[in-house]
Amino acid sequence: MRHALDGLADADAARRPTASALCLGGIVRHVAYAEEMWIDFVVSGEKVDDLDRYAESFRVGPGDTVAGLLEHYAATARRTDEVVAALPSLDVSHPLPDAPWYPDDSFTARQVLLHLIAETSRHAGHADILRETLDGRTSAG
Repeated sequence: MRHALDGLADADAARRPTASALCLGGIVRHVAYAEEMWIDFVVSGEKVDDLDRYAESFRVGPGDTVAGLLEHYAATARRTDEVVAALPSLDVSHPLPDAPWYPDDSFTARQVLLHLIAETSRHAGHADILRETLDGRTSAG
């Protein structure tokens, strides 16, 4: 995700170069939001699905900068590392809210981390498409 913003101007991070409403800064912001939310679940066992916050997580605000988005993403990753290192086991489990988008009644920390890997990978692909549309580059360079 970091590479998708490499060398990008703040204004370009908020541009929407495709027919979708997605922008590079918004994708990075959303991935950090989702990771924070899921790691909070691992820590507290509480999972609150707020669809307004979810939608807002894709938006870049007027004061957002590439440097700020990247620092927030890095801080989120550091917290995840700390939480995972402190877990007694990846089998720590908490019940999920009753919702049609959860296939299971509960998630272990392992399932959360696998979910985050899949989601980050999926969004990295979206970021590559946006970056290539903006200037011909992908996160691979």
